[in-house]
Amino acid sequence: QGWVFRNEKPGPGRYRQFMQFDADTVGSASPAADAEVCMMAADTMEALGIPRGQYVVKANNRKILDGILDVIGIGPSEVQNRIKVMRAIDKLDRLGQQAVGMLLMRGRTDESGDFTDGVGLTGEQAAMVLAYCEAKPEQLEYGLSITFGGDIGSKLNSNQFFREGQAELLGMISLWRNAGYNQDRIRIDQSIVRGLEYYTGPVFECELLMPTSDEDGKPVRFGSVGGGGRYDDLVARFTGQSVPATGFSMGVSRLYSALKLLGKTEDKETTAPVVVLVMDKERQGDYQKMVQQLRAANIRAEMYVGTSGMKAQMKYADKRGSPLVVIQGGDEKAKGEVTLKDLALGAQLASGVESREEYASQRLAQVSVPEADLVKAVKEMLGRGR
Repeated sequence: QGWVFRNEKPGPGRYRQFMQFDADTVGSASPAADAEVCMMAADTMEALGIPRGQYVVKANNRKILDGILDVIGIGPSEVQNRIKVMRAIDKLDRLGQQAVGMLLMRGRTDESGDFTDGVGLTGEQAAMVLAYCEAKPEQLEYGLSITFGGDIGSKLNSNQFFREGQAELLGMISLWRNAGYNQDRIRIDQSIVRGLEYYTGPVFECELLMPTSDEDGKPVRFGSVGGGGRYDDLVARFTGQSVPATGFSMGVSRLYSALKLLGKTEDKETTAPVVVLVMDKERQGDYQKMVQQLRAANIRAEMYVGTSGMKAQMKYADKRGSPLVVIQGGDEKAKGEVTLKDLALGAQLASGVESREEYASQRLAQVSVPEADLVKAVKEMLGRGR
């Protein structure tokens, strides 16, 4: 698990930054790992306070579609055509089957008059793809799959991709249902394709179902807040070693907006960290120990990790908005003490004095305490006047 920061460039000279949190299982090729990721996503929604019925995790298996495309004559080598088909299917939820059928064949003119080129499938090929998309989730749930007659059905049943995808999906469904995750939490949706160029099998998406409205006040669906899938080939691109992996990512910004809409968030003022200054670079371990003591007491703290002197470190703490700094030079260490400097109070005192001597006589903003009393003294200083 971890946090991932990314920058995307939606237009010339414009950047959009977002944050997401991920959960991945690496090293297992079992559908149980994929099933667990979906269950974890559903559990996360409810742990965040999103009630059952206002979210759903949708799942699919790309191998099933790969098998269908293989049988209708769009083999694995026709990568771009396969991607075009998946892009058309991805629009099912928004455009409907008739419009997607047009995109699979010659193309479609939208309401604005713009024409989008189609994939170029024949009517029979497009009908095969749409038949898959029209299959009821219940059919897959009970292992009936999609019913294609005659030669096509026979070819599908003997197609390696189709058989693997169907077996994996049925295995995941069995795990969900036996664990008590019913269709109100996790269900099959053939329009979920995701990550067109790197997902290799199961794919998932978490959608929020609560009503909201656009800028004009028109009702709209909140939509997806995360997704993922199995990416067995992705690690090999960078390491040359085949490593099975599956995972799920949640978009923090979009998810936070949903929680805010549901009244599940609190606006809390966050105190900036206490900064432990590094007066002696040979004693960084001692300073880090102070940081750990403060953090163990639920006090935000950090050690200065740059290479500059005290003046620059104080400027850094000021830019961080730090309420106070911890100082221990050679003299303090010899006495077994630490010095705490209240930056906020120091600034207030400085603004009310007229001479350097008067400022130097003010000792409220700075105090030396026994090293053993560090945490207690920091708590007292943080609580002073706050």
